[in-house]
Amino acid sequence: MTAGAEDVAPRIRASFARQGLMRTLGAVLDHVAPGQVAISLRPGPAISQQHGFVHAGAVSAIADSAAGYAALSLMPPGRGVLTTEFKINLLAPARGERILARGRVVKAGRTLTLAQTEVFAASGGQERLVALLTATLMAIEDREGITD
Repeated sequence: MTAGAEDVAPRIRASFARQGLMRTLGAVLDHVAPGQVAISLRPGPAISQQHGFVHAGAVSAIADSAAGYAALSLMPPGRGVLTTEFKINLLAPARGERILARGRVVKAGRTLTLAQTEVFAASGGQERLVALLTATLMAIEDREGITD
């Protein structure tokens, strides 16, 4: 069921490049390995809320994408992935030099995958946990318009 480590990164990077929202947020794919994906963004006025923190919507978006791509990295080529549910706990204001979402698969199944993402605010070489997302993702196969 899992792809080899050498096959995972190009597939995930190509899919990530097609995501308009990630481009709009200025998000970057930092790390790809089987069952693990890290996505980061640099805070700025375009993604802030009224107090100057990174908006929860931006934090949720990179956390969801990190979980989704971690799940996809363990699925065979030709399958797509869709989030069916997620819960996010916002633990602290997202502020710093960089916001980093590290997604990992908890349990991969043929149809459903459970993944978690920890989101950190990084400043001065220190990281502070600011959010935790738990997601259920569904493998999609043979559906028009949904692939890697």
